[in-house]
Amino acid sequence: MNEELVQQLDGLGANGLPYAIPIHPNLVHITLGLFIIAIAFDIAGNLFPLEKSILNFLAIKAVRSNFYDVGWYNVIAAAIVTFFTVAAGFYEMLLATPSPDVISAWGLGAMETMIWHGVGGVLLLTLIVGMAVWRGMQRFAWRKDSARQVQWSYLLVGLVILLIMFLQGTLGAHLGGEFGVHNTADGLLKLGEDPNLLLK
Repeated sequence: MNEELVQQLDGLGANGLPYAIPIHPNLVHITLGLFIIAIAFDIAGNLFPLEKSILNFLAIKAVRSNFYDVGWYNVIAAAIVTFFTVAAGFYEMLLATPSPDVISAWGLGAMETMIWHGVGGVLLLTLIVGMAVWRGMQRFAWRKDSARQVQWSYLLVGLVILLIMFLQGTLGAHLGGEFGVHNTADGLLKLGEDPNLLLK
């Protein structure tokens, strides 16, 4: 966005946002955690016959359906939170004023990185919502009477999505770390202030 227009907004903090700490990165980590837990517990549910003897040896009472419950509720929560994650990301991207003369470790400029990160966010939103729908169809229709509630193909796609999340997260890290987009500590240092005072 045009830096002169952004400067017309009153109350922008050191990070170029109208609030002290960026929202998008915090929501990103909630999305990541929920989706990783969903896939991990569904994998544990599918591998339960192999794990059962280990769990019994450790005196851990576990039921296969409990693993699947955790997977289901986490993928639903991830799908819901990701809408807010992407919305906050686009709002904060509109207020971004990255360094135009910096090139990232991947050889991309600021605008290219923001575009790829934005497209990746929408792609991940679509994939996570699709995974929640696919997971729901398995849970309530296709495999509701099966001991193994989740298809291996679903888990494989989930692992591919985790790889896409890694690439997407790296682009986001480039925006914050290399281009200084909404990096509160970086902004405070440029203003000659102590970033540690923000925490007090």
